[in-house]
Amino acid sequence: MKLIVAGQNEAGQRLDKLLAKILNNAPKSFIYKMLRKKNIVLNGKKADGSERVALNDEIKLFLSEETIAKFTKETNLLADTTAVEKALDIIYEDSHIVVINKPLGLLSQKADKNDISMVEYLISYLLSTKYMDEQQLQSFKPGICNRLDRNTSGLLIAGKSLLGLQEMSRILKERELDKYYLSIIKGKLDSKKRIEGYLIKDKERNRVHVYPKEREGAEYICTEYEPLQYSQDGQYTMLQVKLVTGRSHQIRAHLASIGHPIIGDFKYGDPKINHNMKKSFGLSHQLLHSHRLVFPNLEGEFSYLSGKEFTAQVPDLFKSIEKELFD
Repeated sequence: MKLIVAGQNEAGQRLDKLLAKILNNAPKSFIYKMLRKKNIVLNGKKADGSERVALNDEIKLFLSEETIAKFTKETNLLADTTAVEKALDIIYEDSHIVVINKPLGLLSQKADKNDISMVEYLISYLLSTKYMDEQQLQSFKPGICNRLDRNTSGLLIAGKSLLGLQEMSRILKERELDKYYLSIIKGKLDSKKRIEGYLIKDKERNRVHVYPKEREGAEYICTEYEPLQYSQDGQYTMLQVKLVTGRSHQIRAHLASIGHPIIGDFKYGDPKINHNMKKSFGLSHQLLHSHRLVFPNLEGEFSYLSGKEFTAQVPDLFKSIEKELFD
């Protein structure tokens, strides 16, 4: 017999969904059969699987160790964490969320099954700090709530509890969280402005196209920017960019579409400038950094985050180029 006591990450889930995560190699028909035969019970009583699990509920599996082992397959997620040792740059952490400063070169989430992303780093960290164990990982998967391109650095929010993951995903989806980026762009933008457009993604080429007017298949985008400083020769501007909508490659493509691409962006940028920057500084990625997050007013469980603001310093190479261009 195996006893599972529901914690905060199991509470609120449907019993059958939770059992499918725990016995992740078992067919649904087996799970429902065990429920009908009372080989799996909830708080000592027969259940049909539609029940919502509450905190401290007891789920008993009257199954042999061999059967449980047969239907419990180690996830690739757990196996992946064994190769992850790099420490996370944690800006903030509580019982529900972690705010991380993502370095350059790492994916926010897997693009391919063999990728190692920030999700694997997060889970490795949570296992190493004993926040969760392998059994808990079977019933709940912590995750990254917002995405950054591989070569965009800066602030990511991760949900380390089910409630945290749900609430952070909600405020991001409803555009309640203010996200600000720092970038160095070609040319001079001399005033604060809000720009709008329509974006179509070319999945085969992994790039997007921005259009000034609505067209079939396009998604609405909105970006705000504010110039912070200019180079003496007027060739470059340091921008603070607020991402109002959050589409793939939005900031990079939107700024390029108005003639002010990001320095170091080899997909949407100016080839001549990028070549010179690579020669002078070894720059091989876009100078775009998610540097500031501002939380909205929140009620209930997450009221303690209301109005909180988190910032992350730009990477060293960004700082060096900034100093050279603007000092």
